[in-house]
Amino acid sequence: MSNSRQLAFLALRSVHGGAFADVVLDRVLHQSKVNPMDRRLITELVYGSIRRQRTLDALIDQFAKKPAHHQPPDLRLILHLGLYQLRYLNQIPAAAAVDTTVELTKTNGFKGLAGFVNGLLRQYQRQSAEQDCLQLPADPVGRIAVLHSYPDWIVQLWLEQLGATETEQLCEWLNRAPTIDLRINPLQTTIEQIEAAMQAADIHVSRVAHLPQALRLPQGIGSIQNLPGFTEGWWTVQDSSAQLVSHLLDPQPGNCVIDACAAPGGKTTHIAELMQDRGSVWACDRQASRLKKLQENVARLQLHSVQICAEDSRKITQFTGQADRVLLDAPCSGLGTLHRHADARWRQTPQTVVELAQLQAELLHHTATWIKPQGSLVYATCTLHPQENEAVIQQFLQQHPSWQIEPPAADNPAAPFAQPEGWIKVLPHRQNMDGFFMVRLKPQP
Repeated sequence: MSNSRQLAFLALRSVHGGAFADVVLDRVLHQSKVNPMDRRLITELVYGSIRRQRTLDALIDQFAKKPAHHQPPDLRLILHLGLYQLRYLNQIPAAAAVDTTVELTKTNGFKGLAGFVNGLLRQYQRQSAEQDCLQLPADPVGRIAVLHSYPDWIVQLWLEQLGATETEQLCEWLNRAPTIDLRINPLQTTIEQIEAAMQAADIHVSRVAHLPQALRLPQGIGSIQNLPGFTEGWWTVQDSSAQLVSHLLDPQPGNCVIDACAAPGGKTTHIAELMQDRGSVWACDRQASRLKKLQENVARLQLHSVQICAEDSRKITQFTGQADRVLLDAPCSGLGTLHRHADARWRQTPQTVVELAQLQAELLHHTATWIKPQGSLVYATCTLHPQENEAVIQQFLQQHPSWQIEPPAADNPAAPFAQPEGWIKVLPHRQNMDGFFMVRLKPQP
């Protein structure tokens, strides 16, 4: 039996036991001796099965003779793996997908159910040979949610904002494997030098419109640390839409800038680069352990202006009236980055959104006290939920009438994404980058 399927099954079992998918997968791949091709397959099987689990469950319920509660949970995970290969992976022959899944069934204590698994997979294979046999609910929310594998509440939210056509486009986009963007470090190199180094290594990168430091890598690039320029600090990994945030902040050399929720540090280091490493950048986070990755990147990028503050930004008092710029990249539900976090769509709920919006409001209220009279604050999230975005800003402006939205200047890289209200919204299916919301606020003189 393929060892990669067994490792994928063990990872799925840990995730369904409550562990985070990326943490589990990192551990499994680190501990196992598998070649790069198997690493890619394991990653695809784990993330894909989690991402598509609602669709896969619907197929199991449709083809299984016994009700779902009669099936052991582990058997359902094995069926997820088999059906995922048959439905979504063209490169794996159907016979191989069925045979390895049956073998996986026997290996993991379900020998007596091997015939059931074989029959279900072959029945799906036969019925789907000519057309998609997935039976969908009649209502618009249920149809999209089952077809694209999302909770009803997320689909309902996007239908209200975008309508049916764009909601399906967004759902499809967030089910794709994520791209990887690099942010060139202009203190160490130029974008042309990186392009030349990548071309010499037979890696075909592409530029991203409006973003002067961004290069997009092709799919299946392998280990990032092995790419030209990583060790030298010529670049770091950061999605294009996250790069827009620091451009909107527009920090200047010599400024005092505070990043209120800094870990893992992508925006902190970008701020230091935009300031030409002159001035001070305070990186705050309440979890000291999460700041270690930031410190590693600061060292690798050879930056000297970054200082660490391991405290809860709602309780820090020493920054009152000290900052030229504040970035509040707030904790959020992450609905704009569901393609990067396979299990996030199943972890978040309407209740967690309510709790996050409260936290966001508290952080915004307190970090606003850090601003100098002529300074400004950028509030950003990687979610597409109005309760965490527009509603938080509207409530803040009502409670702080001396503050206003400051749209980006015409030459700012964020300007093409600005809405009439002055804030920035990046919709993945339109702009082909992570979903983000960001707005610059300033006190009126």
